[in-house]
Order: sequence, then structure tokens, then C-alpha cells
Amino acid sequence: MRHLLWAGCSRLLPREAGLHARKQSAAAAATTPRRSPWPTALLAASGSSPGASVGLLQHPAPGHGAPCRRGSQFNVPPSAQFVARPVGVCSMMKLPVQASAEGLDAAFVGVPLDTGTSNRPGARFGPRQIRAESAMVRRYNASTGAAPFDSLQVADIGDVNVNLYNLPDSCRLIRESYQKIVASSCVPLTLGGDHTITYPILQAVAEKHGPVGLVHVDAHTDTGDRALGEKIYHGTPFRRCVEEGLLDCGRVVQIGIRGSSYDPDPYKYCWDQGFRVVLAEECWMKSLVPLMGEVRKQMGDKPVYISFDIDGLDPAYAPGTGTPEIAGLTPAQALEIIRGCKGLNIVGCDLVEVAPMYDVSGNTALLGANLLFEMLCVLPRVKTK
Repeated sequence: MRHLLWAGCSRLLPREAGLHARKQSAAAAATTPRRSPWPTALLAASGSSPGASVGLLQHPAPGHGAPCRRGSQFNVPPSAQFVARPVGVCSMMKLPVQASAEGLDAAFVGVPLDTGTSNRPGARFGPRQIRAESAMVRRYNASTGAAPFDSLQVADIGDVNVNLYNLPDSCRLIRESYQKIVASSCVPLTLGGDHTITYPILQAVAEKHGPVGLVHVDAHTDTGDRALGEKIYHGTPFRRCVEEGLLDCGRVVQIGIRGSSYDPDPYKYCWDQGFRVVLAEECWMKSLVPLMGEVRKQMGDKPVYISFDIDGLDPAYAPGTGTPEIAGLTPAQALEIIRGCKGLNIVGCDLVEVAPMYDVSGNTALLGANLLFEMLCVLPRVKTK
């Protein structure tokens, strides 16, 4: 391959320049140790050996652009100053890929399922597109000072192998996968997938932590009972969770709820359970910092799960979703909500319902990637710089 490349280059450069470049390359190869900008585990996961990768990439000088800073015990996303963003395996924030959550404090997990979708399908492609757009997300949160990669061992552990033809079986596969993740004391940050996936995830989370509080951002309450005769789909996860005792109902807050309804009293079920329902109208044209101060008091120090449906945002900002509703939250309010969870005992998070084919700009997935990073930044034990 190198001989072919040199042959092609020699046609573009004067012969002397080509010979000089070849001599320089040979001298550099003899004196410079070969280094890969990714850990061996990531190269193995991509099916490439370190040796093969070395021949394809121009590597930074020692101490200039390795993904982990010198002496760091944590995985650190590589800097685009030294590793081009399109280069490498498409993992969340270009972090190393691991086969399991063992040894991790937090892990990004994809659940590419949209069999529970009631309107426009496509959320099965959400995890892939969120990962692609996450190449723009950097190591530090300059606004909050959070330095998650100085604090926690984080990696991308790939996707749950769901059954696209059987939704109950997919729920089983998700639950069993997350049982292993939470058993290793790793906090999962999930890339969805439609909102059905939160039900089996919470089954696994509650098995370890008991009933959890819930910060739920969404256009819909997702507390329906059934549709087309089925009790499991993306409009029912939180009713199923209530029935199984997975939620501490006095510590459930739903924010951004809006839209038309088939029922004249659509929020009665939520209120009857003790949920706090914050309608989108209550959020219009205001900061949500005061609201989140109240939420923190309500949640206390017990375990909390964050579930963020991207359709909680107005479709002007996030059109790439299956069930858009007008007059939703802004991206700034989304940041206020997530940053307002700092200090809570967060045991898991998800970002669901990104359907990238309805947003050719990629903005919806880019929003999703940034919101997942913000969730990582508010996890317990994350330090500030």
C-alpha cells in the first residue's frame, strides 16, 4: 500500500521533492517510536491491530495529543488539535470501547430499539448518530467547571443486542444487560432508542437501589395503560414502573409536558400517584433554576434516575424525533434542568427518542450528545477544575 501511495504522490510532486520526502519519512521511522492515539482496547474493538493503525495515521509527538494526559489514570477523549475528528472508531466522545462495564465508574450504552414507537420510527439509529455528533464534545465543561475525565473512569461499552421483532424479548435483553452494568457499580448513561427502554433499565436499577426518584423531561407523561391492546410501548413505561414498585412516586418530577390529548384530564393518573407535573406553559419565557432548587429538595439524598426524551425540547431545536410537540423547552432550559441535578445521588441517565432521519442537519443528535455529556458532568464524585 505504501508503495502505491508513493507512486501516486510522485506524479504530483517534482521528483526531487518526492525523494526528499521519502528520505525524511525513512529517517523519522528509524528514530521515532510508533505510538497509537487510542488505547489498545479500542483498536482491538475496532478489528484493527495497533500495528495496522500506525501505518494509517500521523501520530502526535510524545506528550502532544495522546488521548490521556501524561500520568492520568482515567480514559480521556482525544483532542481534535492532534487527532482529526473523523478519525477512529465511532464511539461516544471517541472514548475507548470496552466489552463490559467492569472497572468503570460510568459507561455510555446504546440501546438501538424503536419497536415501541407509536408514530415515526427511526430511533433505532439514534445511538449511532449521537456517537457521530459527539465528536464535537470536548473534555471539560467550561460553563460549570466540571472535569468528568479527571474524576471518573468512563468508556463506551457498545450496544445492547436487542430483538427488533419482539418487544417483550427486547425488554428482557435490556434488563439482563443492565443488571450486569449496575452490579459492577457502574452508572449507565444510555443512548436511545425509544422511551420503552427506560422500563427495563429501571427494573435493573431498582433491583439494586430500590425504588428511585425520577427527573423526567418529556413532552408526554408516558403513563398510558395500553395501545392497540399492548401494555408495553413507548407511551407506557412509567405506568409499568409504578405497577412494579420501581419508582419512589413522591420523588417523581415530569418537566415540559404538553400537547393535545385523548382524555379530558390527561394528568390525573400522574397526580394520583403523587408525581409533580410541570407543564411546558409553566416553563415558557423563564429560567428553570428556581424550579430545580425545589426539585433538589424533593429528591433529597436518595437514588435518582434522569430520563430525558429529546421531544421535551421544542421541535424548532430538535425536529429529529418521532412524536414532536410544539411549544416545548429550549436547549438553555434543558441545560438548567440537568445542571440543576448536580449534588443528587444519580444512579443512571438516559437520552431517548433521537430519530436522525428527520433532521438532516444533525442538530437533534448533537443536542443529545451534549445533554449526555452534561449528565456525565453532574454525576456524583465529578470534580471541578
